[in-house]
Amino acid sequence: MSNVYTLLPSPVGTLTLVARGDRLAAVLWEQERANRVRLGDLERNDRHEVLQEVGRQLQEYFAGQRQRFDLQLDFAGTGFQRDVWAALLTIPFGETRSYGEIARQIGNPSAVRAVGAANGRNPISIIAPCHRVIGASGSLTGFAGGLEAKHYLLALEGRQSLALDF
Repeated sequence: MSNVYTLLPSPVGTLTLVARGDRLAAVLWEQERANRVRLGDLERNDRHEVLQEVGRQLQEYFAGQRQRFDLQLDFAGTGFQRDVWAALLTIPFGETRSYGEIARQIGNPSAVRAVGAANGRNPISIIAPCHRVIGASGSLTGFAGGLEAKHYLLALEGRQSLALDF
């Protein structure tokens, strides 16, 4: 199945939205690190129904009008990665979790570093809210979109009191 994409201007830079069939496969950052998410060949399609819906919901989110996304997702990764990404989907809007809390949630409390690595490879940024995962001390830690984007997203969700570790 081929992947199609479109571009979406946003307050955190131009996002690349990728669909595989009738499901969202990725939300990628403007300064995306090579091979962070492996998708294969991409064909641009600005009229793809799924991508138009993703764009609409993201615009509502950035406008402060949406707290939950209603989209079909297609996570491609290992079983462990998919477990971590599924756990991300359970973090409520405006709340955060530590890497350790995610590790415990998926039943592997000693896998804190592996959770961090899986979080860093989350292909569906913002929708699967990896930005809501922070360091145990409450500090902002690495983020594929950059720490400024992470801070912006958390501030948008009402979590402005977090410390920046630039």
